[in-house]
Amino acid sequence: MKSRFKTGIVAAVAAAGLLLSGCGPAATGAGGETLTFMFRGGADEKAAYTKAIGEFEKANDVKVNMIVTTPDDYSTKLKAAIAGKKVPDVFYVDPGSVQAYVKTGVVKNISEFVEGSDSIDLDNIWQYGVDSYRFDGKLMGQGDIYALPKDVGPFSFGYNKTMFDEAGIPLPSADTPYTFDEFVDVAKKLTKDTNADGKLDQWGTGLNVQWNLQPFVWSNGADWLNQDRSKVTVDTPEFAESLQWFADLQNVAKVTPSVGEAQTLDTYQRWMQGQIGFFPVGPWDVSTYEKLPFEWDLIPYPAGSTGKSATWTGTLGIAVSNSSKAPEKAVELAKFLSANETAQQSLVDAGVQIPNLIDMSDQWVKDSTTKPANKQEFLDIVKDYGRGLPANSTYSAEWYDELFKNIQPVLDGKKTAAQYLKEAQPKMQKYLDQANQAAGIG
Repeated sequence: MKSRFKTGIVAAVAAAGLLLSGCGPAATGAGGETLTFMFRGGADEKAAYTKAIGEFEKANDVKVNMIVTTPDDYSTKLKAAIAGKKVPDVFYVDPGSVQAYVKTGVVKNISEFVEGSDSIDLDNIWQYGVDSYRFDGKLMGQGDIYALPKDVGPFSFGYNKTMFDEAGIPLPSADTPYTFDEFVDVAKKLTKDTNADGKLDQWGTGLNVQWNLQPFVWSNGADWLNQDRSKVTVDTPEFAESLQWFADLQNVAKVTPSVGEAQTLDTYQRWMQGQIGFFPVGPWDVSTYEKLPFEWDLIPYPAGSTGKSATWTGTLGIAVSNSSKAPEKAVELAKFLSANETAQQSLVDAGVQIPNLIDMSDQWVKDSTTKPANKQEFLDIVKDYGRGLPANSTYSAEWYDELFKNIQPVLDGKKTAAQYLKEAQPKMQKYLDQANQAAGIG
């Protein structure tokens, strides 16, 4: 998943000893001011931003220097810029890093520039996106605004329509989710040895536990934290049932590639080659999936005991440095990238995100010339059943990451989910207590 780069950020920022006033790279020269904008992405995103920022430069008599990195390199390079007191004027930030950046003075409180402003309509931006960058000094999701959403990223569920047609299996409903049992039954029918060589070469699914466990946990009525985010709640029967079901997809139902098969070719590549029936799809995948050698579309995630689908919605924010020497222009750039219709259309046309503006979404859904056909599923997640990743609302992610560090024995069938979660909960709780104490709420 491409929107989270939080691990280690708190320590790195604190270690820099940041008192950043006046340290930004913006400068004033003949012909206007210069800003730096740091982001991550591929060629499609860079091309879209080049086009959009060209319009901003003309309208604002300003030069914008773009610094683009790969998704894997972004966190390291941003931390280096912060430590070296060369923070970009405007840059990507994820919700999970906001608290640390606020407390160390890296990001600017932009509430006064955006709330009630004539140049941006916050009501026309998805509320989840705006609220993801609010912080009141103790809790995320409320209070002042420290970034504007670049996007919202509903993590949807895709299926290989061509595989269904070839197997003579009725297509999934676009409205009614499979139950867990129904999903396993269909996945078994899709798992085949297609060339009669005695080896499976087609599977029902192949999911990564770190990015796909959440939908099944939530739809089964469980969660990672209690409501006030003070207690880790993974040691419940509902959570254990969800994790055990996930592990059993490989060990009991045998509808996913084995560990050895996944090492030979990972499940993402197998999906890309048409060997996987069900696989997650984010808006950032669409431009790549345009080239897939099969027909695909979106459906709701399978639902557990609640009977309702669940999944997460990612987001990236656009923050302004507290050290920018041209703060008003920097805020205008952030507002432009988040809410300008031309800028948004460039990014949507590039196939890297859904519209950030609500009034653009209906027309986008109706566009039958681009994939997926069921774009409405993306919007349903943003409007209805998507939620933030568990660590987005806490000061650090160590507690959350701890769950996945030693989870492999469960996935291999060597330890039960209930046993593992009983062991993991106190370790996770220790890290959560530390995070809450660092945030001033412990």
